Amino acid sequence: MSSRVNHFKTIPALAKALGTASMELGKASLDKKIRQLVDIRASQMNHCAFCLDMHVKEAKLGGERELRLYHVAIWRESPLFNAKEKAALALTEALTRIGDHGVSEVLYKELREHFSEVEISELTFSIAMINAWNRLQILS
Repeated sequence: MSSRVNHFKTIPALAKALGTASMELGKASLDKKIRQLVDIRASQMNHCAFCLDMHVKEAKLGGERELRLYHVAIWRESPLFNAKEKAALALTEALTRIGDHGVSEVLYKELREHFSEVEISELTFSIAMINAWNRLQILS
């Protein structure tokens, strides 16, 4: 596939701002493994091969078990993820493909069982960020 738009050249200030926001997210209190699972799942859903490849490699370098990486796509059926990780993955799917009803009260209550308000905000920003990167990369 040939290159389409180089967003870093066409609008460098916005690309830099997105990069800066990503760096700030890296300083968040949200567990790094959860952020990596979010990045992988959203990239799978968005069919962003570049981001999926990068985030799987980062997760492996960060100590993530290979079998868990294989199971991200089937996380609901997999016994390899705990309830907190499953809540994060459920929110990832809900926000990546927002349906007519947004995030359900059931999912929000589940999130509140496992995450503080700050962590829910960090998780939401993480999901928004990977979706932004996926969309930019898919059009590149």
